[in-house]
Amino acid sequence: MSKIFSIQGSMAVGKTSALKKLKELHPEINIVFEDNNQIFELINRRKLDKDVRNDYLEIQKLFIENEIRKYNSAKSQNTSIFDFGAEEIDFYTLNYPISLGYDWQVSKNLSNKLESLHKSFPDRILFLSASKEKLISNKNEDKSRTRNFFDFYLENLLLLKEEYFKNLDNVDYLDVEDLSIEETAKAIYTWVCNNNNKI
Repeated sequence: MSKIFSIQGSMAVGKTSALKKLKELHPEINIVFEDNNQIFELINRRKLDKDVRNDYLEIQKLFIENEIRKYNSAKSQNTSIFDFGAEEIDFYTLNYPISLGYDWQVSKNLSNKLESLHKSFPDRILFLSASKEKLISNKNEDKSRTRNFFDFYLENLLLLKEEYFKNLDNVDYLDVEDLSIEETAKAIYTWVCNNNNKI
């Protein structure tokens, strides 16, 4: 039976960089990186606007369906680690409207889709944490991404995200404030090994 893990945390906490390093160190592990380019292309082609209620619901259906496909594909591997998993789509689907002050009743309108998504949640989640100062520093040092959404995210979504994950029963935490990328990668590997008898 496959084991599926997810690495979580704020934007700019170092998830992707740590997982790239982990892939170098342990290529035998299937790492599923976040790649939503095809979804964004479809959103643009359909001219959907995430700040319009009905469009937002359609957009999130696309993300949910895509995440379920990724999960089903990963089940063919012994061990997979997601750079964000189905729980991220669930969090964002429910909380982005709240962060804008909208009462869109998303959980009611997408109840069937979200129920299917919940079946694709990982076995365990590792939430990487760091101070806001560290996150801002990481963001400023990373010239490979524009991160136009970062300031809004930090002020309006991060607290909602931390609260969301406190309410899940399969989350562990790793403070990466003073860890290098390689140290974080090694800590992730140790965590996976401790929760998986297949490695």
